Amino acid sequence: MTENFVVAETVSGILEAEIIRGMLEAQEIDVVLSYEAAAAIYGFGVGRSARVEILVPKEMLSEAQQCLKDYHGGRLVDETDVQDQG
Repeated sequence: MTENFVVAETVSGILEAEIIRGMLEAQEIDVVLSYEAAAAIYGFGVGRSARVEILVPKEMLSEAQQCLKDYHGGRLVDETDVQDQG
């Protein structure tokens, strides 16, 4: 199944990976996470065992990369939510 998938990003930790997975899936981009089983069992990892690869279909890579760029640039924040909190 994952032979047509490529790495869109590598993050440090399953929590961030799950957040990104949710964001990409909301944009109708399929996501597969690849990580060390020990990190999932113990709930945390250190060094290489904490790395999680976020894989997306090859044909959706550019769309996923744009979503990730917007995510890291803070452009996915709903300004009305920010104003309501302040």
